[in-house]
Amino acid sequence: MRTHTRGAPTVFLIGLLWPLLAAAAAAEVDPSGGIPFMGGNYNGHPMLYFNRGDVEQLQYAATGTHRDMAKRIRDAGETMLEQPEMYLPPWSPAEFSARWNEVYGNNLGVLSMFCMLYPHRAGALDLAKDYMERMAAQPSWLVKDAPWDEVPLAHSLVGFATAYDFLYEYLNKGQQERFLQVIGNASRLMYEKSYVRGWGFQYLHNHQPTNCVALLTGSLVYMTQGYLQEAYLWTKQVLSIMEKSMVLLQDVTDGSLYEGVAYGTYTTRSLFQYMFLVQRHFSISHFDHPWLLKHFAFLYRTILPGFQRTVAIADSNYNWFYGPESQLVFLDRYVLRNGSGNWLADVIHQNRVVEGPGQAGKGQRWCTLHTEFIWYDPELIAKPPPDFGTSQLHYFEDWGVVTYGSALPADTNRTFLSFKSGKLGGRAIFDIVHRNKYKEWIKGWRNFNAGHEHPDQNTFTFAPNGVPFVTEALYGPKYTLLNNALLFSSALPGSCFKPWAGQVTEACDSKWLKYKAGLAADAEGRVEAAMERQGMVFIRGEGQSAYNPELRIRNFQRNLLLLHPQLLLLVDHIHLHPDSPTRAMSAFFHNTELPFTGTKVDGVHGAFASHGEDRYKMFWMDDTGYSSKAVLGYWNYPRGYPYNGSNYVNVTMPLRYPHTRVAYIFVGPGVEVQSFSLRGDDQRVDIYLATKDHMYTIYLLTGELTSKPLFAMVLMDHKKIVFEKGAGAEDSSPAEVEEYVNVMEDNLQHVKPVFQQMERHILGRVLNTANFRKTAERLLQFTDKRKTEEVIEKMFAMSKKQGKGAAGRKVNLGETLSESLPDIFAQIEVNEKKARQRTSKRTYEDSPEEGGGAFVEYADGRKNRKGAFVKGRRFKEVHMVATAESEGLSSTASYIRLFLLLNTATFFLLLAVLLTRFQRGRSLHTQRCFYTILLIDCFILLYLFSSCSHTQC
Repeated sequence: MRTHTRGAPTVFLIGLLWPLLAAAAAAEVDPSGGIPFMGGNYNGHPMLYFNRGDVEQLQYAATGTHRDMAKRIRDAGETMLEQPEMYLPPWSPAEFSARWNEVYGNNLGVLSMFCMLYPHRAGALDLAKDYMERMAAQPSWLVKDAPWDEVPLAHSLVGFATAYDFLYEYLNKGQQERFLQVIGNASRLMYEKSYVRGWGFQYLHNHQPTNCVALLTGSLVYMTQGYLQEAYLWTKQVLSIMEKSMVLLQDVTDGSLYEGVAYGTYTTRSLFQYMFLVQRHFSISHFDHPWLLKHFAFLYRTILPGFQRTVAIADSNYNWFYGPESQLVFLDRYVLRNGSGNWLADVIHQNRVVEGPGQAGKGQRWCTLHTEFIWYDPELIAKPPPDFGTSQLHYFEDWGVVTYGSALPADTNRTFLSFKSGKLGGRAIFDIVHRNKYKEWIKGWRNFNAGHEHPDQNTFTFAPNGVPFVTEALYGPKYTLLNNALLFSSALPGSCFKPWAGQVTEACDSKWLKYKAGLAADAEGRVEAAMERQGMVFIRGEGQSAYNPELRIRNFQRNLLLLHPQLLLLVDHIHLHPDSPTRAMSAFFHNTELPFTGTKVDGVHGAFASHGEDRYKMFWMDDTGYSSKAVLGYWNYPRGYPYNGSNYVNVTMPLRYPHTRVAYIFVGPGVEVQSFSLRGDDQRVDIYLATKDHMYTIYLLTGELTSKPLFAMVLMDHKKIVFEKGAGAEDSSPAEVEEYVNVMEDNLQHVKPVFQQMERHILGRVLNTANFRKTAERLLQFTDKRKTEEVIEKMFAMSKKQGKGAAGRKVNLGETLSESLPDIFAQIEVNEKKARQRTSKRTYEDSPEEGGGAFVEYADGRKNRKGAFVKGRRFKEVHMVATAESEGLSSTASYIRLFLLLNTATFFLLLAVLLTRFQRGRSLHTQRCFYTILLIDCFILLYLFSSCSHTQC
């Protein structure tokens, strides 16, 4: 027994240390993302993204770890200094509002960051002050021709409020008060409009986070200046909107955004600011959100070879509207923690187009530089994802998009292929609408906005060698023929281009897609297969449901088969009902830059686009051997669109009952096609294709019921590649988030304790000062006027008292005065609810499509208004913990840190004594006592580790 016990310390040591190591590892998983919670304890400005004490560290980082980003900020600032007349807003209100003016707010953020990092740069602060004076002089930040759109106002507000926060100490007293009034007026207008405009209730649309973050930024600045009641209402309204969006976003399982990559970066520019701000100021964490965990793929898997362009699905430019470097460093720091975000941001910046198609817009190019600087973590060494350098197939199951060959260096045989066939608005939104999910919030398509989407089911793009050969047509009219899709001959009414009928969502007389009602509301496509086998890629989509049922199309099946990086086969299979009126199909293929030229080889018509000395060719033929001559041209866009138009190839072919197959081949300069033919029957179509290097025989099974469980089989020379049906794409919609209303309400309840803490601090700062009465009036601004005077007199009298506690301790008068106030937030909340109930019915009756924004009330289960936490129905306690600069966290964290150090030292001291002094000659009872003491100390250490993690000590 004695011998056995003496051998125990090693095993026992491992047993003790293992849970400690596990606890330490668990402590590293921080739901806050490492962002300290302010807890309502502010020391003036800046406070939005960092504190006054952080400024010196940021200035130091600008000369070291952040020098590359700092150089971009400095270059932007110097450019504005060199030509101020080009960048300063006009004094004239007519000129300011004459055109879309988001550029003024966008540039002000980076200018204020430039001034903060380089405060001694001559002229910089004067330029920033002049900039703000000009903006403050405007009676409105709206655009004259679009007074119903608050987006320009939002850009101005977020830029102006951020500059106010960054440069507060450099403004004189008059500017501080005047600029604050401007922020208040703009925020007040945004708040009012949030109840009647679409952005208040149309979720996951780019306008919503843009406008909400502007209002949140304004309200945080207003809150810091002591206007608590209004700021409380504004903040609550923002969170009641955005927290619903965060719940709904959980249904998007692939990390995508249905508006496409370009508008996706517009959304995430503000959405990521929202996530940061609500964590910092209200301890609401979204960094483990399932959508956020997948979002890196949305940026990484959509980039064409060369890192200059993206798949331009939906309204788009050539790549990104905002960022994406800022979004990528945010993802890396707060979500990924593996260096991939920093790496991709760096590669994109290195390959940026300076002049020509794909260059950043002048109104957006500098907008995210300051957040990129703030969020960048230099400790995350830039490192590409493990699969970088190889072509990968990726399927966005919610978006309905397949990509292949993304994020590669531009080189020969570096090929990009994309395909789109999905549900209108994406699977999540479509299923929410059609399955009546989240019915407490959602009333059909009214709560979403798919206006930026295109009639583009069963469309594709192809970039062999990274050269865009078949492209999307970018931001243009919502016509089917401006997408790489099919039209069918028809005499149906309502067609935009008779006698041709496009997809039911196309809009003939609007800039926005049809989606709200009728056939358009139910439009969808479907990816049936997406797979790679031995270097070949097969994709199949079904688009019949995107067309009018009166066309009597049974199937519109589009098959893509990438046989070689420079050889793509596309086969359209159209199966008609016996009574179908359509007798022809018309296919369009686009290139926004390169014009097409017609050609003909051995009776087969085709077209080519020249890129330098290389020719990229396409040919087509149906299953009878017929090949029609195409119409080539350029489609000019109407005025009001950012692009002039698109080059196109239009191929029209006859349709036969019951089915017709048309094959197209797209060939890069490295492949020479020698022969091309096809024939088919009811079940399949066989394509024979010979190039200089290989002979291909493709068996494509198109029937609904096939003799073999295959999509296709390819014989290349003596090699067989099979695409089996068992590997087809699956479509399974996620379940509704459990107790989704409570999830939102629980997060909303983080807000009131912060404002109550602000109330205490404000009163504590002005005790026995001349500003006391003015501050009290500001706090009670929206309280009953008769009661206000009584409360102020009582508070004023109390402030003159210098009391001592019963135990001789000094009484915290700020706390006492705060307790003497009525619940100023509950009062204004009740008043606001009554006012909204009176107006909401009238608003809805006047405009049922736009009105009806609900006033969301906090569930307040606390008994003590001034308590340190508040409980909701399922709510975990919200502990009011301040940052390291504030008293609360400073003392708590310091004590925990001290006890943790002392206990760790004690543990290892006892362990050393046990191993050195008690190994021999001690009784078994004594050793067991020591083991027990060590075990108790181990549990104490675990508790301290947990406490340290919560308080971020």
